[in-house]
This record gives sequence, structure tokens and C-alpha cells, in this order.
Amino acid sequence: MITLYQTPVAWGTPNLSPFCVKLESYLRMIGLPYEVKPADLRKAPKGKVPYIEIEGQLMGDSGFIIEHLKQRYGDTLDGKLTPEQVAIGHTVRRMLEESTYWNIVYMRWVDEPGWRAYVPVLETMLPVVVSNVMMPVLRRRMLKVLHNQGMGRHSFDEVQHLGKQDISALATLLGNKPFLLGETPTSYDATVYAFLVGLIAFPVDSELKQYTLSQGTLVEYCARFKRRFFANWKPSGSKAA
Repeated sequence: MITLYQTPVAWGTPNLSPFCVKLESYLRMIGLPYEVKPADLRKAPKGKVPYIEIEGQLMGDSGFIIEHLKQRYGDTLDGKLTPEQVAIGHTVRRMLEESTYWNIVYMRWVDEPGWRAYVPVLETMLPVVVSNVMMPVLRRRMLKVLHNQGMGRHSFDEVQHLGKQDISALATLLGNKPFLLGETPTSYDATVYAFLVGLIAFPVDSELKQYTLSQGTLVEYCARFKRRFFANWKPSGSKAA
């Protein structure tokens, strides 16, 4: 049994973090049994979520975990992909994880309405006695990270514009296909679903959210993925694929 350590569920989605949703999606896609436990960042191998425990060993980073699971259990999702398909999947994954991700972070940490919606979820991860003290500290740290990364140097409207470019590219590549690379899902779909859900489910309206919702093929894609891989998901207790 694999133990998946991650942050709390949020807004009716499997997790607060797109990277946690990505990894849990992959586990469900390949049918590996797992249980979910709250993460303790002090024990996380890379100081981040998600991480797993498998055969007594802790392993961090969703990408490296998926690579390890492919090697250990076989690559049933991606094994028949062409080099071109792998290149497309890799490029989309990088775009979402290295660009769109920072749009999501900006909306949660910088934008004031987004921050107010985000705080109640963050508070569930901290002891009540230190929550009020730690929240401003955590926010200042994340704002510094965003500034150093670059997204934090942009205005709200500029961030929205950049995010819409990513979503437009994704919608174009998906087209009318059921999944990113064709008729059958691949590991790259775990990432696509995770980041789309992270944008759509966030309870604060924005131009980027509305633009994403206006892309009918992407909304249908999320519904299709959810029906196929998360139909039996419930937000409490341990889950098994």
C-alpha cells in the first residue's frame, strides 16, 4: 500500500495543491491502491508536497514519484506514445507546472480577494495558537518567492493575460480530442486535469477563471476525467483507486 502525504482537500477538489491532485490522479489512473494522510513538511524529503511512502521509503516530487512508479509497475499509460506525443505532453506539462502554476499562486497569495478565500484553508494546516502570527509571515515569504520568480513583478491584469495565453494554448492543443494526446488518457492528463481544476474550482472570480470556463472543450474535459477517475472520490477518509 502506498501512503500519499498531501495538503487538505479544498473547494470540492481532491486537494489544495495541483501537484497533489496530479499525483493522486495518476495513482487512480493506473489503479494502484493508496491511502491519504496529512503531510508533515518537516518529514517531506524535499520539503514540499506531495510525497509518498512506499515500502518504508519516503519519496518526494510528483514528477520523480511518477517516474519511479512507471519503472516499478510498468508504464501502462505512456508506453505506446510516439516521440512526438511525448514531446507534446512534456511541453504542456512544463507550461502548466512552470507558468500556469505561478498564476495560481499569484491569485491565492497576492490578490486580496483570493488571499481572503485562501486563508481559511491555510489555517487548517496550522495550530490555532500560532495561526494569526504565522499568516503574515508566510504571505511575506511567498510574495518574495513570487517576486524572485518573476510573476510577482507583474500587475494583476498582466498576470491574467499571461494565464489566458496558457489556457488558449492548451485548448488549441486539446482540440476536440477526449484526452490531451488522443482517445486514451496518458500521464500528462493527470497534470492537465489538476491545473484546470485548480483554476476553475477556486472560489474567487477572475478574468482568467471566466476565460477558462468559456473554453467548452476544457470544461468538458474536466468533467470527463472526473467521471472516469474520481467518480467514487469523497473528501473524507482514505481513498483507494
